[in-house]
Amino acid sequence: MSESIKPDPTIVVVFGASGDLAQRKVVPALYDLYLDGWMPDRFAIWGVSRTEMSDDAFRERMREGVDQFSRRCKASDPDWNAFAPHITYTSADPTVAETQQALAERLREQEKAWDAHANRVFYLATPPAVVEPTAEQLGKAHLTRSRVRVVVEKPFGHDLASARALNQKLTRIFDESQLYRIDHYLGKETVQNILAFRFANTLFEPLWDRRYIDHVQITVAETVGVGHRGSYYDRAGALRDMVQNHLLQVMCLVAMEPPVSFDANEVRSKKVDVLRAIRPIPPERVHDFAARGQYDEGWLDGEYVSSYRSAPKVAEDSGTETFAAVKFFVDNWRWQDVPFYLRTGKRLPVRASEVNIQFRPVPHQPFPASTAGQWFPNRLTIHIQPDEGILLRFLAKQPGMPMRLSPVHMRFGYREEFKTTPPEAYETLLIDVMRGDATLFMRADQVEAAWAVVMPILDAWEAMSPLEWPNYAAGSWGPEEAEALIGQDGRSWFQPTAQASEGAETPCQDEGGSESEET
Repeated sequence: MSESIKPDPTIVVVFGASGDLAQRKVVPALYDLYLDGWMPDRFAIWGVSRTEMSDDAFRERMREGVDQFSRRCKASDPDWNAFAPHITYTSADPTVAETQQALAERLREQEKAWDAHANRVFYLATPPAVVEPTAEQLGKAHLTRSRVRVVVEKPFGHDLASARALNQKLTRIFDESQLYRIDHYLGKETVQNILAFRFANTLFEPLWDRRYIDHVQITVAETVGVGHRGSYYDRAGALRDMVQNHLLQVMCLVAMEPPVSFDANEVRSKKVDVLRAIRPIPPERVHDFAARGQYDEGWLDGEYVSSYRSAPKVAEDSGTETFAAVKFFVDNWRWQDVPFYLRTGKRLPVRASEVNIQFRPVPHQPFPASTAGQWFPNRLTIHIQPDEGILLRFLAKQPGMPMRLSPVHMRFGYREEFKTTPPEAYETLLIDVMRGDATLFMRADQVEAAWAVVMPILDAWEAMSPLEWPNYAAGSWGPEEAEALIGQDGRSWFQPTAQASEGAETPCQDEGGSESEET
């Protein structure tokens, strides 16, 4: 979101560097930024983790990650040999004082060698339980000065109380402006383009309210199961893992009021306004506003897949939802009584993330019903992944003598229009961290407001064990309860098609890149 300038000299310290996140996301993103000329002229990447490993072994592990997950695919020897010397590794426990004291001394020595003050990015790619003690030791080592930026991965808390407690602990050590709570969804090109589409064009913004929009649907569908994340996912579930962060943040971009400027706090304040305006769900009516499900065995793309309860480290009688659908209302002047339907699930038929803006029907239909054919209201579809683009459906006259109408589409595709592959979300977010731009990161009050929105649902679901689970087959579009949730309003879900999800994926990436698996 910042202007096109390189950051100042930067040292990126990745705590938990031996884990998947550093290999799959962080280092491949930094490598792509380096090849594109966005990294500072002077930079260093220091991995810190408890696992015993040499510098060379760590670099080899990171190269394997770059070869598989980089947007540019396999690294050439010259490119990697130029990048690799910037990477070093230290085997140490980040939660003990000695580690952070040694780090402080090493940082001072590096800045002295560069003869420059450096941005210090502390990336906490650690399990949630390690975040707080690591932050405490950073504070005790006096690593909290103004150029320090601390990146915290999700999950940010398990509920409202734990998120609030974590915020209080972190803000006692660091200033809020130093904290970058990362949600990779906000770094996606098409998610950011929601803002450009709305606020840079006069064509749609005047129509973007309750007078012309019937409802909004936001879908994040995954074909994968829980993979190796069973121990985490069985404590979290779809509502915590996806709705509380990703889907609500996308909803905020769709529903927010125009910002006065693109100042980070101005944009984030507009998002908070949306979250605080969401109509509270009465505990006794949660079933009218939310539906959940868990996938069973089934067939997906011609392959048999087992049930969620059969996944490693998942309880045999687990009541954790792998599908969640929620209906929200935003009680303000723009959106009063316009429903926002959000849904996400695993083992669904296609991998796709999209926003559908359904406009109201025209107030009067002057064409003869005998020849005009079926009427379709206008619909705007924003494809977030995997094929980034925007699709507008409208009615046009078919060729021929009768006045016969047919739905047609105007399409904008990123790859076709710009002839390039958009940067990965982590590239955008990491360069913003290095520049000190927090626009795409969540503020403490955003996190807490999002938790407050979903807590009535979580409390109701945890108080009542689901019956007759699993309740949807792998390869289907979820449980019947989800259809009833929207059907009771006389509407139906828009199903992403296989064609819409056939984006030109980076050749070296596999579909194992489930969005929720990234963190």
